[in-house]
Amino acid sequence: MSARPFLLAVPVVILGWLTLAPTTVEPVSWQPPEAPSQKSGVFKSNDDLRNIQRIGDLDIRGPEALLLDDEGFLITGLADGRIIRTSLDGNSLKVIANTGGRPLGLARHPDGHLIVADAIRGLISVSDDGEIKVLSTKAGDRAFKFVDDVAIDKAGRYAYFSDASSRWGYGEDGTAIMEHAGDGRLLRYDFANGETTVLLDGLEFANGVALGPNEDYVLVNETGAYRISRVYLSGDKAGQHDVFIDNLPGLPDNLSFNGTDRFWVALYTPRNPLLDAFSDYPYVRKMLVRAMQVLPAPIAHRAMIIGLDSDGKVVANLQNSSSDSYAPITTVREYDGWLYLGSLKQKSLARWSLVGLPSADKTPAASQ
Repeated sequence: MSARPFLLAVPVVILGWLTLAPTTVEPVSWQPPEAPSQKSGVFKSNDDLRNIQRIGDLDIRGPEALLLDDEGFLITGLADGRIIRTSLDGNSLKVIANTGGRPLGLARHPDGHLIVADAIRGLISVSDDGEIKVLSTKAGDRAFKFVDDVAIDKAGRYAYFSDASSRWGYGEDGTAIMEHAGDGRLLRYDFANGETTVLLDGLEFANGVALGPNEDYVLVNETGAYRISRVYLSGDKAGQHDVFIDNLPGLPDNLSFNGTDRFWVALYTPRNPLLDAFSDYPYVRKMLVRAMQVLPAPIAHRAMIIGLDSDGKVVANLQNSSSDSYAPITTVREYDGWLYLGSLKQKSLARWSLVGLPSADKTPAASQ
């Protein structure tokens, strides 16, 4: 029997599956701004993120969030639910607790407790002896689906945290971003009365969270919209919100403030021109979601970090596109002249010396 009819039928079957296979994803039409150039300007491609020092050799991937404690140890959460404490050389490792979920964001409360944004369990507290207490699992009548990052004010009154999506859970981030339904939220937990309130709704995959100078405002990364939004907490604009920076060259993941003059933003991957081109074609994006069930997501391997001043201007642009680069970078924090890095995919932490930060004439400040 000739193989020709069979070969002709294969693309028909594939097309039929991409077109008709059941899915609950309902992509929303949108039009992103034209991606900024990476051939010139403040986001110009470079390999400045060389000489990264990897920290430790973990037995499982995913050291996403990280903190440096008062004794000089790093604290991070792993894919299997463990929260660990490790020395800077990676040789001393201690398990603090296992949340039974997926710890993605970490902050230290002034009373000493770790406050954890756990993608599966919600906002939780972990004591020094590993005791776990669930603080919040919903706001209003909407349960959290994907708690992502957390920041705490200096007084220890509030925890500001993100719920990336109220439809899609951990591991479904690609689907949530592809759908673009705007079901992410920025929330605030009150330690005094246990109440959780919504500060900002309708976010496109709400991700990293950071308080600004003097805690006058809080920032939240919108991964699916390539931007960072701001909510004012005090002053004449209290309760209002705006866009801190728009049209980033990649997907912003976690966000941190160095306490003085700089925000650091980890970009998970550069923007994909094909996905941007299909942003206004929901039916095509639904086909792509089906294809992602069997094909790898179109994620470029590139380490990307940008630094912003308190006005949202770009003051640092750090990248590395080599095959052995520490990527994707999903967390970056500044401590004592170093940038400490975490990654959802790597099996180590890393750090990069700020001594190697390019001069200002290579990354001129400019609004985007």
